[in-house]
Amino acid sequence: MRLHTIDVGTGTRTAVLLHGMMGSAESWLRVTDRLVEDGYRVLALDLPGHGLSPRDPQSTVHRAADAVVDTVQALLPSPPAVAIGHSYGGSILGLAATRLRPSTTVFVDAGTTVPGGYDLAELTAQYEADRQRRSLPWLNANRAYAGDAANEAEARAAESFDPATAASISSGDDVLWLPAPGSIIVRAAPSQWVSDDDARHAASRGVLVRDIPGAAHTVWYSHFDEFVAALPEVFD
Repeated sequence: MRLHTIDVGTGTRTAVLLHGMMGSAESWLRVTDRLVEDGYRVLALDLPGHGLSPRDPQSTVHRAADAVVDTVQALLPSPPAVAIGHSYGGSILGLAATRLRPSTTVFVDAGTTVPGGYDLAELTAQYEADRQRRSLPWLNANRAYAGDAANEAEARAAESFDPATAASISSGDDVLWLPAPGSIIVRAAPSQWVSDDDARHAASRGVLVRDIPGAAHTVWYSHFDEFVAALPEVFD
């Protein structure tokens, strides 16, 4: 499956960006602008069932990872310099990284378990209800820290989000993954998704862990400058 991609910038270095659940490639707009300014070509992908990418009612995390790899390898002649995955997109990156082979791999507030075992119909209905975030007034009331442009992008993402694709992902078995040694975790502190124990375990395995105190789950929405500063390997 080929995924819709926002492909911008003409730099010799390439960054691949994978958004979280119910987001889209547009979720990265501010990060994309900064990376292009720093001399990158940026590929921001819409994951299956998100944005303008195809729907997949039999989706799994592994199928989504395959789609990411197929799309990136079709667009790039060599491995990217950077790959960043947020939340659910971080889990997909965790399964795809060995094939993408980025020089720098970053997981943003991404838990290492994608839980399964959910009832497909019930979870589809829950995701449909969660699409309340397509309401711009709701977003402005609940995510004022993100700013107008980000909330407008999130509203569009919720409007195009496919609950059936997302529910299919969690109706099978649990999927576990671990960040490889040398990769980087950036997490909100405290984090609902990456516990202190998880962070210590990752650090003991050679993963670099950077905390951003008080940040929202979508870290760069609430603490953009701190997010950039936490990643000197990425941003000039």
